[in-house]
Amino acid sequence: MYKPIESLIRQKLSLFFGAFGLSLLLWVFVVSENEYTLILDLPIEARNLNVQKAHQEEVPPNASVRLRGTGRDLFKSFLLKNFGGFKLVLDLEGISNEYEFVLNDYFEKFPQKIVLPLNYNLSFVEVVYPNRIKISLDEYSSKIVPVISNLVVKPSPGFLLVSEQKINPSEIEIAGPKKELIFINHVETDFDTINGLTSFYSGQIKIQSLGRLIEYSSKTVEINLDIQNISERIIADIPVRVVNVPNKFRVFPSPQTVSLTVIGGVKQISGLTSDDITVFVDFKDWNHLKQFYEPEVKVPEALLDWRDISPKNIEIGVARELK
Repeated sequence: MYKPIESLIRQKLSLFFGAFGLSLLLWVFVVSENEYTLILDLPIEARNLNVQKAHQEEVPPNASVRLRGTGRDLFKSFLLKNFGGFKLVLDLEGISNEYEFVLNDYFEKFPQKIVLPLNYNLSFVEVVYPNRIKISLDEYSSKIVPVISNLVVKPSPGFLLVSEQKINPSEIEIAGPKKELIFINHVETDFDTINGLTSFYSGQIKIQSLGRLIEYSSKTVEINLDIQNISERIIADIPVRVVNVPNKFRVFPSPQTVSLTVIGGVKQISGLTSDDITVFVDFKDWNHLKQFYEPEVKVPEALLDWRDISPKNIEIGVARELK
């Protein structure tokens, strides 16, 4: 019974002394006026790129740099490096296609390209990694491409998505190196799922990144979803047509109209008329020994379904035209 208690006390003591030791070390480091070196990751900024050129390969976003300073200044730099304006600048002016920067040689020649806040009292020692950066440029180009949605929509039971998802804008402009744009024919949204919708929905969704080399005119698009109650409605007086009738033949369907039930969104089917539905018999299936034929039905694609056609079979009368 005493072993778990002793183990718990031992763990607490270990945590206490560990935290105390770390705090003491940090305190000595921070208040100390002695100089130390510290490796920090600083952002790389490639500037003065020709407006007619684009990066063919991504420039590394950061470089590991060894800096020298007092313990206090180094500790402050470690905490605030993302907000203090630290950066390494690569000047691309005059580069036409390719150029390789040997970083330590470059910053030794152009020390003003190392941006360190003056109030930090730090000095640059060396770039640890990478030691070289190769810049490859290509002709800058742009094109218009469609946006494809990866959004999965699952309405609540008794509801449905009427028609397709509406994307606004449906096309965006992309820009970047010409060699990369050749292979890009569309962009896609992030993958996402929306469950339980019972009414119209409108929202923003991000476009998947194709890397830092490709720029978008818009990083998001608007998705509009028309969600409606599922309902039924009988459509009557739909004309029956006979298709593929050869010359010199006259065909008489009987009856000439039918009715059926359509299933879809309540608002969607409320505006349907008999002209929106096609009921037909193909004359290629006609046989003088066969009297009745089951017609084919075509309804708007956005409808959920149809059923209960009446009558189910059509009689076809055929006559030849006199010369």
